Amino acid sequence: MLLDRDTAHAFMPYPAVPVPHAPSGPLSGLTFAAKDLFDVAGYPTSAGSPHMLATSGIKTRTAPTVQRLLDAGARLIGKTITDELAFSMSGKNAHFGTPVNGGAPDRIPGGSSSGSAAAVSNGLCDFALGTDTGGSVRAPANHCGLFGIRPTHGRISLELCHDLAPSLDTCGYFTRDDATFVRVGEVLLGKDHQPLPSSPRVLLARDAFALLHKDVREALAPALLRAEAALGEPEEVDVAVEGFTALYWAMRYIQSREAWIVDGPMIERYSPPLGPGVADRFEFSKAVTDAQVAEAKVIRAAFRERFGALLGNDAVLILPTMPDIAPLLSESDEALNDYRNNALNLLCLSVLSGLPQVSIPLASRAGAPLGLSLMGPAGSDMSLVTLASRIAASAST
Repeated sequence: MLLDRDTAHAFMPYPAVPVPHAPSGPLSGLTFAAKDLFDVAGYPTSAGSPHMLATSGIKTRTAPTVQRLLDAGARLIGKTITDELAFSMSGKNAHFGTPVNGGAPDRIPGGSSSGSAAAVSNGLCDFALGTDTGGSVRAPANHCGLFGIRPTHGRISLELCHDLAPSLDTCGYFTRDDATFVRVGEVLLGKDHQPLPSSPRVLLARDAFALLHKDVREALAPALLRAEAALGEPEEVDVAVEGFTALYWAMRYIQSREAWIVDGPMIERYSPPLGPGVADRFEFSKAVTDAQVAEAKVIRAAFRERFGALLGNDAVLILPTMPDIAPLLSESDEALNDYRNNALNLLCLSVLSGLPQVSIPLASRAGAPLGLSLMGPAGSDMSLVTLASRIAASAST
C-alpha cells in the first residue's frame, strides 16, 4: 500500500513488501488487506500496540488464512490498523490513530477491525480480513455500511494470528457489495457441512429489537420488510430468556479472563502504556475471579444448548446488528464505553453460542449506515452469506 494514497488512515505505516500471490484463481483481480493481528512474511505484527511492534521482529511465515487468499489469486496491499491488542470497539487507537469511516466520516469506524473496515468502505481495497471476538467485525460493518461476517467459531483458521480470547475469537471479513461477499466466502468458508434448506424457517428476535430506541426500529423497518420479502414472514421469538444482562456478564467474564491469560503476563512484566478504555478493561480483566468465570461458563453452556435448539438445523434468525448508528468522533470516552456495553447485549448472542452471524448494510439513520443481521445454525455460514446476497439483491431492485 502506498502510504500517500491512504487517505483513510487505514493502514499501518510499514514499508511496502512484495507478497507473492497466484497469477490466477477464484479471487484473481481482487485486492485485500489484513488486520495487523495476522502474521505476513516480510512484515511485523503490532496487534495495535507499540510494545508488541517493538518486540515483533519481521515475520518469516504467513498466516494460513492470508495465504489461502493469496493462493486464490487475491493481492494483499497492506496491513491495517487495529484497536490496541484488539480489546476495544471504538476504532480509536491512542498510538496509531483513528481510521476514517467511509460510510460516515464524522463518526467512529468501530473496532477492533477499524482499519480493515476503513480500507474497504473508502474503496482502498475490495475486501479485508478482520477478527471478531466480542463484535469486532459486526460493529464496524454496521458503522461503515459493509457486509461482514462473524463465522461459526473455528470455521476459519486463526493460526499465526494474535489471540484476544481464544474460546471466543473468530476470523471474519468485509466487502462493499454482495457479489464479492459471496466470492470471498466461497474461498474462506467453502461448502457448508450443514447448509440451510432453500426455504429455511424464519425467526425474528423480538426481545433484541425491543432493546432499540424507537427511531432505530423505525429506520430498520424498511430493511425488515425487504428481508421478509426475500425470506418469508418470520415467527417472533425471545432469544434471551435468561435476560440480556446475564448473557452480557457471562461474555465479559469469559472474554476478560482469557484476555488476561493472553496479554496479562506481558502487561505485568513490561507495563506498556495502554490507551484509554483498554487500560481499564485490562484492569477489570485482572480482577475477574474464578467463581465469576465458573458461573459464566455454566450460563454459556446452557445458553448454547437452548439457543442451538431454537435454531435447529433449518432456521435463520433476523436481529439488529447494533443498537444504533456509529457514535460521533466527538463523543466522550465515557459515552463510547456506554455505547459499547449496550452493544454487547446484542453482540453476545453469536459470541456465546458460537453460531455464525452476517451483517447486511440495508438501512441508514441520520445519514449514517445501519445494519441488519442474520444468524444461523453452526456450519451454515455460506448459506447465510448467500441469503444476505439474496436480500441485498432484492433491496436494490
